Amino acid sequence: MFFLFLATLCSSLIALIFKYAENSNTNRYAITSSNYFIAFSTSLFMIFYKDLFKNITKENTFLNEFKLLHSNNIHTLSPYSSIIWGIIVGSIAGIFFFLSFIFYQKSVKENGVGISGTFAKLGILIPMIFSIILWNELPSFIQWIGIILSMASIIIVNLPNNMEDRFNYNKSLILLFILGGMAEFSNKIYQKYALNEFKDIFLFSVFFVAFLISIYYTLKQKNKITKKDILTGFAVGIPNLFSSYFLILSLESVKTSVAFPIYSAGSIVLINIGGFFIFKEKLSNKNKLAIVLTIIALVLIN
Repeated sequence: MFFLFLATLCSSLIALIFKYAENSNTNRYAITSSNYFIAFSTSLFMIFYKDLFKNITKENTFLNEFKLLHSNNIHTLSPYSSIIWGIIVGSIAGIFFFLSFIFYQKSVKENGVGISGTFAKLGILIPMIFSIILWNELPSFIQWIGIILSMASIIIVNLPNNMEDRFNYNKSLILLFILGGMAEFSNKIYQKYALNEFKDIFLFSVFFVAFLISIYYTLKQKNKITKKDILTGFAVGIPNLFSSYFLILSLESVKTSVAFPIYSAGSIVLINIGGFFIFKEKLSNKNKLAIVLTIIALVLIN
């Protein structure tokens, strides 16, 4: 449970640092690049520190082991295949991590840290949907109520402030919800099939690919990069890395059904408390209702 608390705290810090950065008119891509640089560098250090490639033998081909995943959902990959799996899943996840971070920053600026953090954590619905499709984990009656409440919170946030206005489709929040959910799902799909002792290789792949994409856009834009942008990115990079690191560790001792609602709802509470006391951020009544419904939904879903 201690690792779960650390994962929740790190997750909350990401949103609060983003709020500080967006208030300071900083370079969004430069922050994202330096964030991922410090994240993949730290994970690379952990790989060599733990000497994870030592005594790795190829007992079977990865493709043969991968075929077993289709016929046996409880199959765990060997050390060799866990490394390959971590690189593959991590590389794909890197794309979602990069995009979710960009829209996280954009949403914090447009919608505030409280509601942005709420929708980022509401992305837990994405892993749940894939669990139904891939592993036939059908929701219970209580979970269906939670799903309905979470969908209601999405609709409420997109309602216009003036009922005479047209329905306001909040693109940044919807994309944050989807992309954040896909990023969260990558942690689960790695942990479900691979050995957790090689999680640093998975995390390195995630953050290295995200860094390559981010640095490309940073150089393409040719906007001014300040020392403050770099330092802010470094400040985000540490909690970004360890939120996933501690979450994967917590899943070894805490049931997924317990870990995810605590991680998600706890992050939402801490983000909103931080937004209120640190940035004096006020929420509209509809956003307050959406946050409350989301917290209730996350508990019921799990």
